Amino acid sequence: MAVVEPPSPPMLPGQGTASARRAARAHLLHNETVEHYRQVLSEGIDQVARTVADARRPCTGISPDELDSVVSSVDLDRPLADTTAALDELVDVYLRDAIFYHHPRYLAHLNSPVAIPALLAEVVLSALNSSLDTWDQSAGATLIERRLVDWTARRIGFDDRADGVFTSGGTQSNLQGLLLAREELLAGLGAGTDRHGQWPRLRVLVSEVGHFSVRKAARLLGLGPGAVLPVPTDRSWRMSPTALARELDRCRRRGEHVVAVVATAGTTDFGSIDPLPEIAARCADAGVWLHVDAAYGGGLLLSRTRSHLLTGIDRADSVTIDFHKTFFQPVSSSALVVRDGTALRHATDRADYLNPRWMADRDIPNQVDKSLQTTRRFDALKLWLTLRVTGADQLGELVDELVERTSEAWRALSADPRFEVVTRSPLSTVVFRHLPEGADPELVDEANLHAREALAGTGDAVVAATRVRGRHYLKLTLLNPRTTVEDITRLAELVAEHAGDHVRAHHADTAPDTAERRAACPSMTSSPSA
Repeated sequence: MAVVEPPSPPMLPGQGTASARRAARAHLLHNETVEHYRQVLSEGIDQVARTVADARRPCTGISPDELDSVVSSVDLDRPLADTTAALDELVDVYLRDAIFYHHPRYLAHLNSPVAIPALLAEVVLSALNSSLDTWDQSAGATLIERRLVDWTARRIGFDDRADGVFTSGGTQSNLQGLLLAREELLAGLGAGTDRHGQWPRLRVLVSEVGHFSVRKAARLLGLGPGAVLPVPTDRSWRMSPTALARELDRCRRRGEHVVAVVATAGTTDFGSIDPLPEIAARCADAGVWLHVDAAYGGGLLLSRTRSHLLTGIDRADSVTIDFHKTFFQPVSSSALVVRDGTALRHATDRADYLNPRWMADRDIPNQVDKSLQTTRRFDALKLWLTLRVTGADQLGELVDELVERTSEAWRALSADPRFEVVTRSPLSTVVFRHLPEGADPELVDEANLHAREALAGTGDAVVAATRVRGRHYLKLTLLNPRTTVEDITRLAELVAEHAGDHVRAHHADTAPDTAERRAACPSMTSSPSA
């Protein structure tokens, strides 16, 4: 049913401006427009529900050029003034060709299907539009976020000194963690230290397969291009504690200051978890800040059978957790949690109109005192409602199911001689490639990349690609508990089919013409002897 927009009152002479303004106000949510709000959201929810129900493939395979021509044709200066028409248009510019993370053959990146209670929270938080910077803009929202930070800190194993703040994602959480680490280091060097004179000597150590956001954070923090030092990994792609100890010693002997060691609990490609107890011991011996990037692996905190994989995380100084990965939350929902909440003072600045000193003296809870952001969504509500409706234990069951399903996929692909599998992940990734017969390394690379593009082009599946030791591989990331082993084996067959087609086409294109081959070999045209 089409939603009828609120009628504009009759226009009287000389009242055109007033009438236009009343019509514009009718599109704002307030006590007189709640029924219109209910109708609009109902129609929108119906459209989304139909879209999700009708999605038979994870994508349509539309090209950027094709879709750009549709989006570019929209005249944003000519509003449709009708919700139904706008939703119909939205089908064309977005919904029909969206990438559907809820589909079991979406296996590319760290995107999960989302918990329904969190979608309810999105409706609530968007309508009330609380901003989490100050108490007078948020009230209970501030306390809910603080309670969730405390809950997360207890899951990590921190004590009552811990604190933290929600962020937009792992990149921001890592940036703020390294900011705190840098400021703590410089403060420890003494008040008379030339801060900027130390910049060229500051270093950050991270696994060679750690997240690229660590390098980006170092640049944003003003560190030099060589400030981030990669630490070698073992055969399971985990940071080597021995190599870390060597690098810490080299930095000490060169007179360099290590801002932080960044350990990873769930690398993006391999799901590898660095040996946290050993790394924590090395950091303690060297007096270095330990930041754990658990953006991916943080969901193990909910597992009743696998939380031991994060043993040692409680010895970190700061931890990144992405709830929009293995906690099944809509983007964005992340947090930085620190073992000693006083470190968050390094993110504090004051404005007389917003968070003056007297508010802190009166213990008025202003989250802006802890955050890199000022205006900030109430994203914590999504996790709150999910915990209150679904519960942490059920989320943990979903995490366990993902890990178990990934182990089954690893066994299936490892047992198939057509494929090479890089390593067994403790989380939910599988890095592999097809090995077509008669293909040199370059052609193997091309064949696998072609298979990925062909899968997306047909909409049969969405998988990722990465490089391992200079060669191209495909990557599956299982974050959908509805993905089955049958989905994986069917995908493997399609990869083999598409890769094989590419190799055969390559050989056909590079083979000499039949006439050329006969001219080069006269015996091919001679009659057999009697």
